[in-house]
Amino acid sequence: MALLLPILLFMFTISTKAQDNPPSPGYNPSSRVDTVAYDQAYRTLWGPQNQRFDQSSLTIWLDQSSGSGFKSIKSYNSGYFGTAVKLHPGYTAGVITSFYLSNCEDYPGHHDEIDIEFLGTTLDKPYTLQTNVYIRGSGDGNIIGREHRFHLWFDPTEDFHDYAILWTPNEIIFFVDDVPIRRYPRKSDETFPLRPMYVYGSIWDASSWATENGRYKANYGYQPFVGKYRNFKLKGCEAYSQQSCSPPSGSPAANGGLSRQQMVAMQWVQRRYKVYDYCLDPERDHTKTPEC
Repeated sequence: MALLLPILLFMFTISTKAQDNPPSPGYNPSSRVDTVAYDQAYRTLWGPQNQRFDQSSLTIWLDQSSGSGFKSIKSYNSGYFGTAVKLHPGYTAGVITSFYLSNCEDYPGHHDEIDIEFLGTTLDKPYTLQTNVYIRGSGDGNIIGREHRFHLWFDPTEDFHDYAILWTPNEIIFFVDDVPIRRYPRKSDETFPLRPMYVYGSIWDASSWATENGRYKANYGYQPFVGKYRNFKLKGCEAYSQQSCSPPSGSPAANGGLSRQQMVAMQWVQRRYKVYDYCLDPERDHTKTPEC
């Protein structure tokens, strides 16, 4: 029995760790998209003094003087857009680290957006990953967000993890380490972004809302706040191109959607780690989000 006990404890530890990971989705869209060099696909948008690139890794940071951001050289009608991110540990309240699609510069006050945003946090709470979709929305007070928020089944500050957006004419799928965590289908033209968008990444001060609706602000006693990006994946249909193009599929089916195995993995994540769904918020005016 003395020899059996350590073996049983070891097997219990392995089993417990396995339960902390989602079921395999059975399909890895990231492996079907080539990695692109940062400087071949992106350029610095703002805060160049708070940005450093070395050994295929881009580091951007926020301090009291500035944040930083980057933008794709080209705009796209659809595609698969991904990167690996490692987040800043410790107190990051009020700080947003992001990777997203937008046409905010082309349509100020009336833009579309597809977001992956990491909402900063306090020392005793986990990061929140927010996914969001805007359709002709803006920051002018009339914005209509479509937020789903998640905690993660790992610590995103310990290592790089892959995050991706698949945007096709029929759906938007958000992936974490190739696991689909949210699918937003096109139910009507009015509730789906259809205009070309660029790809962005940034770190910035969003103290007014980022952490518990602005309860906790950025504390620059902890500066600099650092976000690290690498393994850029981009396979898209360029806007205004005369060539025919079909975006990648996020599943084994060429016509899109998710396989049964992917659905099981997504439902596992949503049951255990989704902490907010705009469609289930009783304080929201759902006449403005008819897709719910």
